[in-house]
Amino acid sequence: MKTILVVEDSVTEMQILTGYLRQAGLSVMSAQSGEEAQVKLDDQKPDLIVLDVILPGQSGFELCRELKANPNTSQIPIVICSTKDTDVDRMWGNMLGANAYLPKPVDPTELLRTVQLLMSY
Repeated sequence: MKTILVVEDSVTEMQILTGYLRQAGLSVMSAQSGEEAQVKLDDQKPDLIVLDVILPGQSGFELCRELKANPNTSQIPIVICSTKDTDVDRMWGNMLGANAYLPKPVDPTELLRTVQLLMSY
């Protein structure tokens, strides 16, 4: 079974995203900050990361840059899901190595299509 790490500080948003992914038959791990995500990544490598931009402490953009620079995590696809949905935000996500950028509220069909495409089912 494929595993997704969802990094999201909003409990409500976390529940929504987790629900969509589990309905598609995926296993979901969760973290509410970049620091918590790093700890989870030390224990288990997910097949894909869904990442919010606005997080307590380290931003999702910073975490994305670190993960893509680290040889142990650089190959994990990252989907940024954020309320920050300007062309500049999308450009930053792309420059920092994100594989996709989805605006919130996330469309469940688009999320699952993106996740499946990046994990090459």
